[in-house]
Amino acid sequence: MACDEPAALSGIFSRQNSSSTGSLDFEPDADYKFVERLEERYKCAYCHLVLHNPHQTGCGHRFCQHCILALRELNAAPTCPVDKETIKMHEVFKDNCCKREVLNLHVFCKNFPDCNSKVILGRYQEHLQQCLFESMQCTNDGCRDQILRKDLKEHLSHHCKFREERCQYCNTYVVLINIKNHEKNDCPDFPVPCLQNCSQIILKKEIEKHLAVCPEAEVDCPYKQYGCHVKVKRGKLAEHENSALREHMLQILDKNSRLEEQISDLYKSLECKEIKIQQLADAIKKCEKEFRQYTQLFGNNNNLMVSTQALASHLDKSARLESQVKQLIQMANQQQSKLDLRPLFETIENVKQKIALMETYDQRLVVLEDQSSKHDLQINIHKAQLNKNEERFKLLEGTCYNGKLIWKITDYKMKKKEAVEGRVLSIASQPFYTSRCGYRLCARAYLNGDGSGKGTHISLYFVVMRGEFDSLLLWPFKQKVTLMLLDQSGKKNHIVEVFRADPNSSSFKRPDGEMNIASGCPRFVPHAVLENAKNTYIRDDTLFLKVVVDLTDLEEL
Repeated sequence: MACDEPAALSGIFSRQNSSSTGSLDFEPDADYKFVERLEERYKCAYCHLVLHNPHQTGCGHRFCQHCILALRELNAAPTCPVDKETIKMHEVFKDNCCKREVLNLHVFCKNFPDCNSKVILGRYQEHLQQCLFESMQCTNDGCRDQILRKDLKEHLSHHCKFREERCQYCNTYVVLINIKNHEKNDCPDFPVPCLQNCSQIILKKEIEKHLAVCPEAEVDCPYKQYGCHVKVKRGKLAEHENSALREHMLQILDKNSRLEEQISDLYKSLECKEIKIQQLADAIKKCEKEFRQYTQLFGNNNNLMVSTQALASHLDKSARLESQVKQLIQMANQQQSKLDLRPLFETIENVKQKIALMETYDQRLVVLEDQSSKHDLQINIHKAQLNKNEERFKLLEGTCYNGKLIWKITDYKMKKKEAVEGRVLSIASQPFYTSRCGYRLCARAYLNGDGSGKGTHISLYFVVMRGEFDSLLLWPFKQKVTLMLLDQSGKKNHIVEVFRADPNSSSFKRPDGEMNIASGCPRFVPHAVLENAKNTYIRDDTLFLKVVVDLTDLEEL
């Protein structure tokens, strides 16, 4: 039978918990101070503490739910510690009547006498979430201080070292303990002394601009190209030019003299080449004259043989001379093109014009860079606005207006680790609404638990948020709320908790701030159940939570 298995029995008890009293609960092992002496019929027959989720056996004795399960685990055939009767698990049933009586027993707040509240046991944890004398951890990231709830606002505003303060220079909000480091390393408007010791104080973001005009910065002499390699401070540059004027003029004259000598050498080399070319031209003319003389000899038949031999000799000599002349003319032309200074002067003039044009381009480039910077700034502003709009559109697209929220929590292991380490204690869902103009609501989850469920359970709370139409809605919020952990196997073995909003609780009044104090289940689901490999509440490191608001009798605007 299913009743003989602990896992099955635990499942039955879990489903029975999802009743109209599911929202009332208390931590079973705490030391409660009851207003009236606790009667024996409200004590567990096994642990002798106040009954938590009481179950009655066939012999008529009552046990806590976890105690009856403990007896079953100790012995396959457990016996009642009072009358030693064998406990038959199929006869065990949940005693809802006794549970209601226990949950309505009055107890003192654990912070008594500072807090003199008397609350019913079922609302004890809810009271602690609102008790002004309850110790709680500062909500600022990084702060580990424990403060009474009534002192939290003062601590956050004036005493917490991890609160955000505005930088006095750039107006950026920075965590207080980091503000000195921010001013020293990150603040663009922080005043710093010039690196060249010019005694001026400059904004950090304008240092490079200042160095371009700083009178203490070292620069090269403008006559460096003529041979002056002195480096001098910009403020004393004019003084250097005046004091070294004679040396600068001599350097310029020396360089001009060397250029004139080079030009003179080039002209001399050119004249030598021209003389050699003229000599070759004369030799050619002489050869042509001899050739005409020998041609006349062809008419004399007696000397024909001699003339033919002489003519052949002179033709060979003429061909060699002609070849040499062509080579010399070619070399001369190459040398002349190399030594001709007119193209050189024309090139220099063109370079000067290009330099002047580049200078004008530099000026225009500075203006264009300034305009480009302004445009980049405007583009970045537009991009930031577009990103905000995109996030808002995504939020609006995923917003529900039918009183139902399905919350997908991804990266469960990483987020739980952050909660265990105290970096991100809770996460909140996107807002959802009961209608287009209805209540604005959300869910908040503590993956490492909160209150009585800390370290052992996931705590799930329901939060009423400030909305645009609150002035038109009925307050306090009174609807029934269902909290669910969805089974991803398709078998619909969901874990469900149901409660109705308490009109007397500040959690359901009209919000004064961004949201009210959360209300819900600090022990919503144990980690052991959620993370059990046999269960299918987590798949691919993702779980789904569902919140449903009963819209019955809720009028739409």
